[in-house]
Amino acid sequence: QVQLVESGGGLVQAGGSLRLSCAASGLTFSNYIMGWFRQAPGKEREFAAAITWSGGGTDYADSVKGRFTISRDNAKNTVYLQMNSLKPEDTAVYYCASRRVGSSGYHYWGQGTQVTVSS
Repeated sequence: QVQLVESGGGLVQAGGSLRLSCAASGLTFSNYIMGWFRQAPGKEREFAAAITWSGGGTDYADSVKGRFTISRDNAKNTVYLQMNSLKPEDTAVYYCASRRVGSSGYHYWGQGTQVTVSS
């Protein structure tokens, strides 16, 4: 079965950095667009970043553009989210998700990793 396992979350001070990883198994990784989403307490889950199957294209929410970088290593079946200049409002549970190329929605989701940014 498909599994997406996030890691790398934690507590960091404002202005600091974290790198999230998401290891995928049970799917042909290079056939999938990968995305990162986040959900803050009391808020709906929101899109943060996405990357095409080849890594040649990326997309970011305006709130993270210029601070976050998504990347992938298809040989390792892993997608990353480098988060710099973190702000308290970045505090959330971060989820990775996969979307098969040509489909309209994200089908598989990880369990999430907590990111807490202190002021």
